[in-house]
Amino acid sequence: MRVTSPLEHFHPFIPAGGVGSRLWPLSRADAPKFLLDLTGSGSSLLRATYDRLAGLSGGRVMVVTGRTHAPAVCRQLPELSAGDLVLEPSPKDSAAAIGLACMLIERTDPDAIVGSFAADHVIQTAEAFQDVVREAVAVAASGRIATIGIPPSSPATGFGYIRAGEGLGLEDAPHALQVEEFVEKPDEPTARAYVHSGNYTWNAGMFVAPASLMLRHLAASEPALHAGLAEIADAWGTPAQDEVVDRVWPGLPKIAIDYAVAEPAAAAGDVAMVPATFTWDDVGDFAAISRLNHVDPQSDPHVTVLGDNSRVLADSSTGIVVSDTGRMIALIGVQDIVVVDTPDALLVTTQEHAQRVKNAVASLKQSGNTDVL
Repeated sequence: MRVTSPLEHFHPFIPAGGVGSRLWPLSRADAPKFLLDLTGSGSSLLRATYDRLAGLSGGRVMVVTGRTHAPAVCRQLPELSAGDLVLEPSPKDSAAAIGLACMLIERTDPDAIVGSFAADHVIQTAEAFQDVVREAVAVAASGRIATIGIPPSSPATGFGYIRAGEGLGLEDAPHALQVEEFVEKPDEPTARAYVHSGNYTWNAGMFVAPASLMLRHLAASEPALHAGLAEIADAWGTPAQDEVVDRVWPGLPKIAIDYAVAEPAAAAGDVAMVPATFTWDDVGDFAAISRLNHVDPQSDPHVTVLGDNSRVLADSSTGIVVSDTGRMIALIGVQDIVVVDTPDALLVTTQEHAQRVKNAVASLKQSGNTDVL
């Protein structure tokens, strides 16, 4: 009898949603950050994520995204089959997208090990990432939910944290640790204590698990959500699919997968963590883009310039400029500046205040200036 590898049942999927409001006006509702090349690599964040996962699953990768993004996703991923493109009629939080993907995959493979990986993260290198995911698959094959923890490089307050416990002693996952708890975004003193202790990693929201285990916890903690998704999954691929989706989806509860599955599963002792050995960035603001990109040798060595039509003159300045207008932008004696120049909106801020761009987007919505969002 042939012994199968857990990887033969590995079905990764990519929840591709969110606008990335901290990257406005570069990232918009019709051009969210996962569709953009933010690293100068020539590939969008979605394309890079797909390629990392396809190398582990023989090209079998599902994408869950909004209906409005379907044409752009298909252009970027022409090899994506119709059966591996799941379209949401409207934005929901992560539990709905992840839960539906798990149900659809389990119906094709009852022994499926699923993996959820966000579309908008930057990871280097692909080989190190794949090694860690292989360990996570081995953890999942032991009947647990595996998450990938990012060793913190700073006491960041913008991420949730994972508190790890004892090693699991698994031969094929030698670095896996039991998860004691997930903790919410802390204040700075608490984050500093977490990092100093060495017992915490950042929670990057990556999960690898038996589909059946994910769904069992979802049913226990969010029965209404589970029931609604089951009704949709039962109709999937039938003539009634669109009618059922349009009727059921709007009433589904909005909840993050961390609250719906990860936290209750960790409390039950069903979650383990594999520490990342790769570099990771969620590209959360323009300061992150500056870190991730090489400096343009034709400009001031302390100014990062992005955009095919960028024209920048820098004198005693530092920061980042993103432009696709072709206008000349002159920086004189300004430090850590962020300039994003688009045909209908101009952003000027500093790297220190880059996280506050999200507040500006909220103000634009409130004032009715949605044409630039």
